[in-house]
Amino acid sequence: MNQTTTLAGARSILFLALLALPLDCLPATTGLPPAVSQALQEAGILERSVGIVVQAADGGQPLLSHNARQAMNPASAMKLLTTYAGLEMLGPAYTWRTEALVESIPGNGRLEGNLYLRGSGDPKLGLEQFWLLLRQLRARGVKDIGGDLVLDRGAFSVPVHDPGEFDHEPLRPYNAGPDALLLNLNSVRLTLQPDPLRKIVNVIAETPSDGLRISNHLNLGHDACGDWRERIKPSVFGQTIELGGSFPAACGEKALHLAPWTPDVQVEGLFRALWGELGGSFGGRVRAGRAPANAQTLAVYESPTLGEIVRDINKFSNNVMARQLFLTLDSERPATAAGARRQIGAWLQTKGLKLAALVLDNGSGLSRSERISAEDLAQLLRSAWQSAVMPELVASLPIAGVDGTLRKRLNAGSVTGRAHLKSGYLDGVRAIAGYLLDQNGKRWIVVCLINDPKARAGKPAIDALLLWAATR
Repeated sequence: MNQTTTLAGARSILFLALLALPLDCLPATTGLPPAVSQALQEAGILERSVGIVVQAADGGQPLLSHNARQAMNPASAMKLLTTYAGLEMLGPAYTWRTEALVESIPGNGRLEGNLYLRGSGDPKLGLEQFWLLLRQLRARGVKDIGGDLVLDRGAFSVPVHDPGEFDHEPLRPYNAGPDALLLNLNSVRLTLQPDPLRKIVNVIAETPSDGLRISNHLNLGHDACGDWRERIKPSVFGQTIELGGSFPAACGEKALHLAPWTPDVQVEGLFRALWGELGGSFGGRVRAGRAPANAQTLAVYESPTLGEIVRDINKFSNNVMARQLFLTLDSERPATAAGARRQIGAWLQTKGLKLAALVLDNGSGLSRSERISAEDLAQLLRSAWQSAVMPELVASLPIAGVDGTLRKRLNAGSVTGRAHLKSGYLDGVRAIAGYLLDQNGKRWIVVCLINDPKARAGKPAIDALLLWAATR
């Protein structure tokens, strides 16, 4: 037998041995799948601007690893860390309490002193929940409030927030800052109704606010609906919201959410409106302060559980709710962002997670400084898959082609309904990370981060990666 025959036989044996190995035991591929490379090339995105990991959820060598250790901005994919840490550190049954306190018991329907409203950082204290809290006060005999309404935000210590700092869009609700007494996500809802017969756009203020005025200068457009929000030009003058620009008739009825006021103005407007609707009277001021130590709790609203709230955070990528949870992770009071970062760091150590590229800012991904690598995110997702809170975390993620931020994406193919993924998008950033069930019933972790000036055009490359992972 000659040497050539021997080498050929050895290669055959090696080939057969490799075929016998499970896919997740094969060496990691560093070359990108052709469809992904082509999509990146067509988008003008350099391959070095992309970090990818595809790995079996139950461990083993990655099936695909590309630029996996480079620190990159993950945009809203960072919410995976915040919600996983929250579920483990606080527990899925954790709740927030918003309390109404008094120094003296009301008599004959009148409260002589101040009413204190003390928040604990509830991410989901909405209009209906606030109404229920005020309804409790009425049921307990309070009708007339003789003192002030004092807003106690002592649970959090946060710097003054500039909602226009991030992207010069101060009225966008996603730019609202965290607040221990966050009410209705610090936003109002306006309903826009096109009226083609009268050639006007009707505006309905769905969120009550004392003194709110709408100055409607919207023109009725006749083009396709498209990105209709970009055509509306809102501005705020005191308690007046002015709407300019145009709204296409083809859109039908739409909800426009705006964050027009500071948190104090938001609470005051909603309180005065709802308290009046409930038949109460109030002649005092609304001001910041602290509830005295001897104050008694008269009414309490308890939030939904964290297991429910993480669904809103991840399904709809709610930035301010993520920031509320992030601050809550600081066990000290008042909670600070620095304290939350320390607590998460300690938790990562207990989990044995060494995320070498991690840079935390506010935990929401709405940040230019936050960083993590594709390898770090994959490591985090592997840990979560083995955690007792895995069902709550996975159920909170958008389902491709079904709901949340992925409802209209990948909704006609082999990935539809088979992937739970957190997406992320900022100027210069596109990301996706989560779990995918392939056509053979195997669960994979898929992470793709794109940091490139042309990242906006990176969606086809990410979709190509998901299709490749699902149908190899």
